[in-house]
Amino acid sequence: MSSHEVPSPVESPAPTDASMDSVRNTVIEAADQLFYERGIQQVGMDELRAAAGVSLKRLYAEFEGKDAIVLAVLRRRHAMWVRGIDEAADRYEGGREKLLGIFDFLATWFATDDFRGCAFINAFGELGGSSERVAQAAREHKQSFQTYVDGLVADLGAPETLARQLVLLAEGAQTTSAITGDPTAAQHAREAAEVLIAAATAPA
Repeated sequence: MSSHEVPSPVESPAPTDASMDSVRNTVIEAADQLFYERGIQQVGMDELRAAAGVSLKRLYAEFEGKDAIVLAVLRRRHAMWVRGIDEAADRYEGGREKLLGIFDFLATWFATDDFRGCAFINAFGELGGSSERVAQAAREHKQSFQTYVDGLVADLGAPETLARQLVLLAEGAQTTSAITGDPTAAQHAREAAEVLIAAATAPA
């Protein structure tokens, strides 16, 4: 399992044919948009069925319930996050630049019109107290990011504490930008990250 992979709690059953796969993807995409824009608990199954263009019977044939749809959406969001972080890192050479590239990725994301914060933080805030599977999915997503940053920091030869500090900056920037609507939180976090990296890698 790679440092980016999310274990079984957010995995959904494998489709048995292309048609089922297509229906599942349509439902997940519709749910992702509705949940992210309005919140999970504000979206009912009838509304989701209508948005996806499927019958309620077919919806329940694909997913055992709303929690299963939420978990599938989170798995999709995790894949989007991993892809974005990896693509950002690929633009740079060297550990320092790759670490700062995380904040460049955040800056681009925060500036999009549909940015509503971290879907995992949002889901945990709504359902973390009532759904252990959703809470676990959120924990595992965050841990996978921490593990990824741990690896970059280790490659840089810097102390492990730097990785913890950088992840806190990235997580804090997501929450701050979502609440304030100000995308410059990513730039402020990047500037703080530069200071931390310089201090952690300065010659003794």
